Amino acid sequence: MANNAYVHGYSEREASRLSDQANTLSDLLHHDTVYAPGSQVLEAGCGVGSQTRFLVENSPEAHFTSVDISAESLEKARERLARQGATNVTFQQGDIFNLDFADEQFDYVFVCFLLEHLPNPVEALACLSRVLKKGGTITAIEGDHGSFYCHPESAEARQTVDCLIRSQAELGGNSLIGRELYPLLCKAGYRDVHVSPRMVYVDSSKPDWVEGFSKLTFIAMVEGVREQALAAGMMSEEAWDKGIGDLYAATAEDGTFCYTFFKGVGVK
Repeated sequence: MANNAYVHGYSEREASRLSDQANTLSDLLHHDTVYAPGSQVLEAGCGVGSQTRFLVENSPEAHFTSVDISAESLEKARERLARQGATNVTFQQGDIFNLDFADEQFDYVFVCFLLEHLPNPVEALACLSRVLKKGGTITAIEGDHGSFYCHPESAEARQTVDCLIRSQAELGGNSLIGRELYPLLCKAGYRDVHVSPRMVYVDSSKPDWVEGFSKLTFIAMVEGVREQALAAGMMSEEAWDKGIGDLYAATAEDGTFCYTFFKGVGVK
């Protein structure tokens, strides 16, 4: 994946958003991701290490090799895990379509929020299968922006989210990919595939989620494509500002947010 195909960019603001997202969603997404002591795990597309920190905490006796194409992101990941005191992870720059690993080198593969940015996710999953041992499992986690809804909701608020979906599609990605995890894993040759939806529901009785998910994860993600959306004429500046304001209105006392992530597991 080329660096410019990442719709959210590589800014410090985006790194902070990824951290907020991971912190908020850690239990929902990772409570059942545990790897056997002594096993070798490949984390493909680790980015700045936002998910890595939870993987190594959950499986302290497994060893992780975390790979990303971006040297800048890897440096941030190394710094993050060094501060955490993690000793069971190695970071390596690499392209998942041309991995510098032997066939069947890893017991497990983990990929999170990567497939959505690729124009050829089945090919990516097949490349990951090559380095996975027979009988080993791949775990893939993706969101689906089409699953989002809120209350109150306006046409402009929905349009801003559609701008994110369209911007990502123009880069060859698919932010609706969560609903496709099952067929994608099957097409890539994995068997015994199981996908579980992980719904986020937020209202004002959950202030940590209002802040961590609604504001710092989802709305921040939408706000990140403002320049692309306005430059492409997807919305007027006035309509965009109203839409973002309406999204924030859904974080008020009488507002609600809903979004669904999907976690798939398949066996080689």
